[in-house]
Amino acid sequence: MKKIKFTLSLCLFAFTFENISAQDTNTDNHTVTISVPEVALVDIEPAATKNITLGFTAPTEAGNPVVANAANNTLWLNYSSIKSVADPTRNVSVKLNAIIPGIDIHVTAAAATGSGGGTLGTPSAQLTLSAAEQTIISGIGSAYTGNGANNGHNLTYALAPGSGPGGVAVYADLQATATTVATVTYTISDN
Repeated sequence: MKKIKFTLSLCLFAFTFENISAQDTNTDNHTVTISVPEVALVDIEPAATKNITLGFTAPTEAGNPVVANAANNTLWLNYSSIKSVADPTRNVSVKLNAIIPGIDIHVTAAAATGSGGGTLGTPSAQLTLSAAEQTIISGIGSAYTGNGANNGHNLTYALAPGSGPGGVAVYADLQATATTVATVTYTISDN
């Protein structure tokens, strides 16, 4: 009976030794190289109808000023960003190609909504557009807003007659005109 116990113990030892040896020779490895491109894209949506018309209504009573028509909030600012190691965040700036005498053009960006993700930027307060670039969205990291209307930052444009002393335009500079075209440019760039 002792002989059977000895043989059984020897078989278990041999089985365990074979499993250890097999684990040492059944492994291998390789490397995976990953490339992530730097991205900085911005656009205004909807692309087909991004040109807007704003205007004023004449007073019906002598002594009253012209009144700006309703604000326009049909446009959306979309962007895609993969930041570099050197620049932790990006901004979107806005500028006007030329000042229109007697008229202030205000733009406000809302907080980002829609199907985007990542570190989306923070909008600034209402801006009065000028020929100098102004930051409208700051602190953009690696992020995307989603594409098209109802994604990204909703833009609201409003007109006002000249703002007086210290303002961009003065009411005395207003001139009747059928159409004046101003170009608003948005730029995404590193801080």
